[in-house]
Amino acid sequence: MKIRFGILALIIMWMGSGWAYALENSQPARDADILSVPLENASPLTEESSPGGTEPAEVAPLETGSTSEGHTVEETDLGEMLPLWSGIPFVGILLSIALCPLFVPHFWHHHFGKVSAFWAAVLAIPFLYAYGESAWEAILHIYLLDYFPFIILLWALYTVSGGILLKGRLLGTPLVNTGLLALGTFLASWMGTTGAAMLLIRPFLRANKHRKNRTFMVCFFIFLVANIGGSLTPLGDPPLFLGFLHSVPFFWTMNILPHMLVCVAVLLTVYFVMDWLMYQKEDSVPSSGEKEPLRLVGSYNFIFLLGVIGAVLMSGLADWGHVPVLGIPVEVQGLVRDALLIAMGALSLIFTPWSVRQDNEFTWHPIQEVAYLFAGIFMTMIPCLAILKAGEAGAAAFLTRAVQEPMHYFWITGSLSSFLDNAPTYLTFFSSALGKFYAGMPEPEAVALLIRDNPLYLEAISAGAVFFGAFTYIGNAPNFMVRSIAEEAGTPMPSFFGYMFLYSCTLLLPTFALVTWIFFW
Repeated sequence: MKIRFGILALIIMWMGSGWAYALENSQPARDADILSVPLENASPLTEESSPGGTEPAEVAPLETGSTSEGHTVEETDLGEMLPLWSGIPFVGILLSIALCPLFVPHFWHHHFGKVSAFWAAVLAIPFLYAYGESAWEAILHIYLLDYFPFIILLWALYTVSGGILLKGRLLGTPLVNTGLLALGTFLASWMGTTGAAMLLIRPFLRANKHRKNRTFMVCFFIFLVANIGGSLTPLGDPPLFLGFLHSVPFFWTMNILPHMLVCVAVLLTVYFVMDWLMYQKEDSVPSSGEKEPLRLVGSYNFIFLLGVIGAVLMSGLADWGHVPVLGIPVEVQGLVRDALLIAMGALSLIFTPWSVRQDNEFTWHPIQEVAYLFAGIFMTMIPCLAILKAGEAGAAAFLTRAVQEPMHYFWITGSLSSFLDNAPTYLTFFSSALGKFYAGMPEPEAVALLIRDNPLYLEAISAGAVFFGAFTYIGNAPNFMVRSIAEEAGTPMPSFFGYMFLYSCTLLLPTFALVTWIFFW
């Protein structure tokens, strides 16, 4: 064990030191190169090429600042200067999440927060040294406007749903399990994938506590309830909500219903067959025993759950201006939303007896694990997002140039959404499609024309951003939460790569290939 840990530590230290040295020594060359970037190579998201003549606030998370050399740098400039290998810390933290639980499980269980902090420091220290104030603003931005709202929302949903207890005897047969997955898939579009996942995962696990093979059940739960089910309304998943804020009509996303139904039909059929085969092989299926009617305890938490959904919807519809927080403009409605979310969680804690949460096997460990790990993930993905948003002027220009047809948008948007934040990925290719057909046109008019004349492109971007969130544990907010809750409840879960290769590649890739052939070919 000590030898394996020592080898892993040496690899991590070598990667971190190499990244810091290379970034420091490549800075002057990038500063010189950026001054000569021609305007025609500008990203689709820059002011010159955006449909409305100005860049939407949500697409421009970094404010103007100065590097340590005194050059003024904007977000797209950072993306243009950063090389692809600046994503090494992001790859490092993903490898740590994937490999440490396998090779050093005891160390990981007690020190995963320190590993996350290490990779965050590997990015932050040389990043701040090389880019100074611009890097500081980028870091503040991603935490103030992305990470903290993300964790507050997860905490509120986790806390409120943890106060809703389904009592009674619910036996996890193949038919019952398929019905629960179908119910969660339907709810996800109306209460969000995170809300539906947090509400149903505990009853789903308790219903199958007697089953020997439960791992595949949770993986299908992540596929359907935590991701694909959220594709029908802007309330379902953050990318669609951003589309709604950028002039896409609220119910337009119902156009993705056929795509979703294909995925749901395929995956539910495969699930039922797998569950039925497993069920037939299991010896210790409990007898029906004394029947206990199903009933909900803590149902008043649904009021707080509606409060959470209302707060999120309000933050997207209201426009109350901005206030500076540590020099970063923060929307007032966003601060009000976060305050309401904290209030909903606090009210749930106050009014729900702790005995109900104990019966629900509620602990704080899953949300703590997500908070620690995603603090590092959000930090290390700053260069990746910046490069992506730089478009053809960045190191990932080959990706932007390769996207031409609807099926390209579906697969590129989806593939990047599997590992990066799917909201900015959606906005990047959404703006790219608008610039492709309606460059220079005001955004509301451009979106209306895109929907009228080229709806397939928007369908591909929307479906890709939502569907592919199921591909990895970090593809969408509830995935890691579901995994952590399942492990704490005694269900063994595959590693990061185990989940990808054993389940996602085997089940999702053929399903998405079928969707491509039917709708985007």
